[in-house]
Amino acid sequence: MKAIILAGGYGKRLRPFTDEKPKPLLDIGGRPILEWQILWLKRFGITEIVLLTGYKREVLIDWASQNSDRLGVNFVFSVENEPLGTGGAIKKVKHFVNEDFLVINGDILTNLDVTRLQDMSIALVPLRSPYGVVKTEGDVITEFTEKPILYDYWINAGVYKFNPDIFEYLPDKGDVEKITFPALTKGRLIKGIKFSEAYWRSIDSVKDMEEASLEVEDKIK
Repeated sequence: MKAIILAGGYGKRLRPFTDEKPKPLLDIGGRPILEWQILWLKRFGITEIVLLTGYKREVLIDWASQNSDRLGVNFVFSVENEPLGTGGAIKKVKHFVNEDFLVINGDILTNLDVTRLQDMSIALVPLRSPYGVVKTEGDVITEFTEKPILYDYWINAGVYKFNPDIFEYLPDKGDVEKITFPALTKGRLIKGIKFSEAYWRSIDSVKDMEEASLEVEDKIK
């Protein structure tokens, strides 16, 4: 099974770190995000990686070309000359996939078990509160909990398993989150698979980078 990694975004919220390199190459705990993703995917025998590139694509392609042998994977590159959105970027490689495949956001770190994903499904993880939570009885504070995981709420983990039928629902330009998923949901054509105990973190801020650097070695390698 091939894995398609969405690696073309600008990473504006992580400037100046993304001024010279794309977000998937940001260093987390001594390795780029992309390398952690490859180590995770190789646990499941996935060694065919399609990189959907855009911003700073030359830097990303150069890194991947230099490290493919060391990592034991094969890379194929798709280049966006203009932003196509996540849906358009995936649709652009339609000719390259003719069986079930994974799609992964290029800014996440996780160890979730991809073999649990079903055909046409989205991995879901519980929401981690960005804030500490305070419990009260009346006006008396009884407990402080620092950034708890809220199991009553589930979020899109940015890991998907699709079959080639997905291309019928992908726009030439636009995002799967805004166009494809609502259409699939309306037709009850997509599943959500819950991963309650998996490690998962999206790298969206400098604080995320710092916290993930302390966690990732034990969680993924």
